[in-house]
Amino acid sequence: MEDVLAVYARPYDPASPVVCMDEKPYQLLAHARDPIPARPGQDLKEDSEYVRHGTCSVFCWVEPLQGWRRVDAQPRRTKVDWARQVERLLTLDYPDAAKVVLVMDNLNTHTTGSLYEAFGPAKAFTLAQRLEIHHTPKHGSWLNIAEIELSALTRQCLDRRIEDLAVLNAELTAWQHAANTNQRQVNWHFTTQDARTRLRHLYPNV
Repeated sequence: MEDVLAVYARPYDPASPVVCMDEKPYQLLAHARDPIPARPGQDLKEDSEYVRHGTCSVFCWVEPLQGWRRVDAQPRRTKVDWARQVERLLTLDYPDAAKVVLVMDNLNTHTTGSLYEAFGPAKAFTLAQRLEIHHTPKHGSWLNIAEIELSALTRQCLDRRIEDLAVLNAELTAWQHAANTNQRQVNWHFTTQDARTRLRHLYPNV
């Protein structure tokens, strides 16, 4: 916990941007019956029954101090899928950064070993050398700013049935564009000193 909090306390450095990532499963759902549109005095009505069109994984990348985020949905969440997301982060999103400081949970796919599953050793090593990874502790996902962004995304964009992956990605792109245009930054207030005061029950007694 203190390791992640120390990362969040760092001043902004474009050569080593702090980026948080998280992912969440999403069900692609269609209506079993056409909804009844809203009209004056009557809300939209949807049948509780739905048709399941499979699942996908929504990847979320956030740079809190710059107010930048990237979200997209992929059919799977394998080691190779994560590695390709990292490749895009380093080569397209941050091609000029010497190193990207990456904060994420310790899911088994979130390791530099996944890069070697997707790419040859030379490329995997080159990508890994540009990452400084910090994992949130077990049961400490609240420390991941990307999880907070996913919560906002769910309320603002995913609160309805979407049945097609292409449509879902179009909606995610529109949300991403609006958020990035506003440059909505994250002002993290919870510090290491706060943790030592408020969460002292988590610390060992000496």
